[in-house]
Amino acid sequence: MKKDILHNIIAQKQIELTQQKASVPESALEEMLDGRPADGRSMKKALAESRVGIIAEFKRKSPSKGWINRDANPLEVAEGYVRSKASALSVLTDEPFFGGTLKDLANIRKAVEVPVLRKDFIISRYQLLQAKLTGADAVLLIAAALSPKDCFLLAQEAHNLNLEVLLELHSEEELGHYNEYVDMVGINNRNLGTFHTDVENSFRMAGKLPKDAVRVSESGISSPETIHRLREAGYQGFLIGETFMKTPDPGKALSDFIKRLDL
Repeated sequence: MKKDILHNIIAQKQIELTQQKASVPESALEEMLDGRPADGRSMKKALAESRVGIIAEFKRKSPSKGWINRDANPLEVAEGYVRSKASALSVLTDEPFFGGTLKDLANIRKAVEVPVLRKDFIISRYQLLQAKLTGADAVLLIAAALSPKDCFLLAQEAHNLNLEVLLELHSEEELGHYNEYVDMVGINNRNLGTFHTDVENSFRMAGKLPKDAVRVSESGISSPETIHRLREAGYQGFLIGETFMKTPDPGKALSDFIKRLDL
């Protein structure tokens, strides 16, 4: 892995995990989970059955853009997204680089009934336990941050916890990370090394993905026309954050966007 933005994020994540485990051991998280309902809401099913397919994201900032919506209220945004017919929600829980927290996810989970994705840089089983405890229905695994073996083991463990897996790929070289425990395949149009975005990446990758996979295009989607093109290429999910979050009312921005889809 090159010394780039992703490298810096993962290095910070390892420091965080060491601190978190010292404060709350993994065994304590397991005890907290004991007796909790196992089943979650299926994001895969929601996307496969939706005419909209939008995964609306709660994101305060990014490494490339800085603060997008610093004072955004997670409950207000999430409820606005659901009123506007988002198929699922994505919640950034990385704090140093994206301004999110697990508390955001926990609060959103209590307020909505649609599937919720924990979007973070997951490199440890500990983070899967956190995701389950805070009410996530699915987790993101990023191929660029994991070896194929680690990706397999984390996806398997996610299923043991009744968490669905969205595997994020960026290039053809990462196709080997796909495994039997992956529920959805996301193509990130953003290079995590440089954070340059090119939505054409989803089209380049479309023909290389498993034919039966639920496909999600991530990042750089700012127009309904792009979604129509992506649907023609076989995509069923569309993860959109900044397009909505940069406005004063993300829920209304989503509603207006869906109207322009002319479904």
